[in-house]
Formats: sequence, C-alpha cells, structure tokens
Amino acid sequence: MFVQDQLAALDGLSARSMFGGYGLYAGEIFFGIVHDGRLYLKTDAQSRREHEAAGMGPFRPRPGQILQRYWEVPAEVLEDAETLTAWARRALRCADG
Repeated sequence: MFVQDQLAALDGLSARSMFGGYGLYAGEIFFGIVHDGRLYLKTDAQSRREHEAAGMGPFRPRPGQILQRYWEVPAEVLEDAETLTAWARRALRCADG
C-alpha cells in the first residue's frame, strides 16, 4: 500500500481492516485511517488547525457520522514521505497521549 511505503520509517507499522478501509497502527497504537484512497490522521486541537488550513475535513465513515479526531491529509503531504512521517509521528503522540 502506498501509505505504508511512504511511512516506512515508522517502527512497527501495520494496517488492519476497518471501516471498509484500513486502520494504521504503530505497534498497538491506532493513529490513522485509509479509506477510499484518502488518509486521515488522529489530531488534537493544535494539529487540526493545520488540516483545516489546508482545506481538509474530518473522516466521515458513513452519512451522518463524523469522527472529529481524524482529519484528512492533504495530497502534497501524502506525496512527501518525510513530511508525511512527521505528521504521522504527531498523530501518534495525539493517539498515545
């Protein structure tokens, strides 16, 4: 999977079926969702502002349901492995904190 290749620098990275897509884990820490070709990372109030500033929105697994803690990653971040890894590490801190 492209996202896993981009995040190869993360230790213990795995993907598990979830929400009709995949949940991303580093060890046992759940920090991201891949759904319909889009990546969503766990956020806190501070990191969410970066997602919002890039015009991204929260994960909507089905109509009427919104997961406010998981926000879409912009394409330019997804395409840059170093930047994406930094965003993923921040998501891991949000998930583990």
